[in-house]
Amino acid sequence: MEMEQLLSMGFPSELAAQALAATGGKSTLKATEWILSHKPSNPNSNTSPNQTPPPPFQPKLDRFFHFQTKLSNSPPSPEPTATAPNIQVLPRRDLEEDSTTPSPLHNKRIKLQNPKPFGQPDITNKTHEPLSERMRPRTIFEVVGQEHILGNGSLLRSAVDRNRIPSIVFWGPPGTGKTSIAKSIVNSSQERSLYRFVTLSAVTCGVKDVRDAVEEARKLRVKSNKRTVLFVDEVHRFNKSQQDSFLPVIEDGSIVFMGATTENPSFHLITPLLSRCRVLTLNPLKPHHVETLLRRAVNDRERGLSQSIGMKVEVKDDAIEFLSTNCDGDARVALNALEISATTAASRVASNRKKGLAEPDRDFDLVTSEENEIGPFQAIVTVDDVKEALQCKHLAYDKAGDEHYNLISALHKSMRGSDADAAIYWLARMLEGGEQPLYIARRLIRFASEDVGLADPLALNQAVSCYQACHFLGMPECNVILAQCVAYLALAPKSIAVYRAIGAAQKVVRESVGQNEGVPLHLRNAPTKLMKELGYGKEYIYPPDNPSSSTQTYLPPSLLGYKFLDWPSGNSTHQ
Repeated sequence: MEMEQLLSMGFPSELAAQALAATGGKSTLKATEWILSHKPSNPNSNTSPNQTPPPPFQPKLDRFFHFQTKLSNSPPSPEPTATAPNIQVLPRRDLEEDSTTPSPLHNKRIKLQNPKPFGQPDITNKTHEPLSERMRPRTIFEVVGQEHILGNGSLLRSAVDRNRIPSIVFWGPPGTGKTSIAKSIVNSSQERSLYRFVTLSAVTCGVKDVRDAVEEARKLRVKSNKRTVLFVDEVHRFNKSQQDSFLPVIEDGSIVFMGATTENPSFHLITPLLSRCRVLTLNPLKPHHVETLLRRAVNDRERGLSQSIGMKVEVKDDAIEFLSTNCDGDARVALNALEISATTAASRVASNRKKGLAEPDRDFDLVTSEENEIGPFQAIVTVDDVKEALQCKHLAYDKAGDEHYNLISALHKSMRGSDADAAIYWLARMLEGGEQPLYIARRLIRFASEDVGLADPLALNQAVSCYQACHFLGMPECNVILAQCVAYLALAPKSIAVYRAIGAAQKVVRESVGQNEGVPLHLRNAPTKLMKELGYGKEYIYPPDNPSSSTQTYLPPSLLGYKFLDWPSGNSTHQ
């Protein structure tokens, strides 16, 4: 087995046999160290004068082993030796290229003299882009999900096919593909050379940056008839004047505007800008969409997961399933968590390698892997690695955004529909998302009067007590108190008579139906002699003294007979 491993690394059979004999023949690692530390005893035994001598050792062994020898501390030999006149630390593929191709020998020798620890990718050649950035789709045909805007016959597909890209605002949660779709539209265009893609971020740029981009776009169009697609990320962060600056250039065709926002455009973008763009809504990705993206990242050897850690990666099916169902449809969260999981797994392999517990992959493709800087060992990502990377389930929640109002609306409507199970679920969603318990308690007080009302007047007492208890305890202890109040309100009888009554009365006041007359004299207070002389309180009948009196009126004359509260009438008992 040791001989086979040495041969697979590119060593000549004679040199491998000599190394095994010198080291006892039981350790590939010791044999490799011997080869690197000694010169071949008979280098020309199998080499004819017209033959190129085989390479004395595999140049990228630092990717295979973490050597603990004095080799890394020894200075390089200044002169070539007679036993190895053509020693060049080249990959196998370089030996097959034309001899006139220049080779970075100095850099290669440095890599040999200072082998990097196992499991660490070559930082001089590796990109440090996150996996989620590297795996962005390059064309709209690679986009996963969002079929409602990318399917056959859709606006975007038709625009790409006809090379008529409109101005668009993409609205959706994070990680659903807003930026990726914008970039892929330009790349998928039938005449890509007619467009230039420019990206700005509303977080870091201002009006001057927009004006500079627009001016450059105008010059480019005059010079080469090339249109500029200006993509503005987080466009909702621009104020009104900054958004106004886009209007004339969109209208005259100087740019094709594309904006991305996670906030409701109706509230955060000005109406003139919305009238010049099509608003396309992106939905959170389904678990099977996220699973497709994760498997694509695992299998892609050029841009995928193996490039992040410098070795092959296997991800267990249950790990992918866990990730795809616990990222709330956010592909960026899923891919970043997968990358962190793979880093954890790679660290485990490196630790086992030092202990001699890791074995290289038998199916390792040396040449292909050298091109991608990937070593022969394999990291296995388990569901425990994924859980460690996520730490906790990702929840799509924004305390000041749409999701905040969506969830409180769901809670309110579930209680109104007397569905205690659904109400407690939405309560849990809000609490796990970090919502303030006192905010929820205030909403429950409102609900107690608006939706329960006179059907169960004690509901208001329950809600107020809930608020006070939450104020005393705080989270996490007050979660049960909130749940109890939510369940009580959901199961309580409902009446919106008071809610409708106050709404109808306010409408009458706003519309001056009764001309907003003054208070009738018999209802006015008369604390002074003058007021009594003016008729204040005159002819007022005191109900406790006259319980059977029904002739006294309380509305202004113009509103007599109006009914605001729809509730069974009855005489009150006064004691």
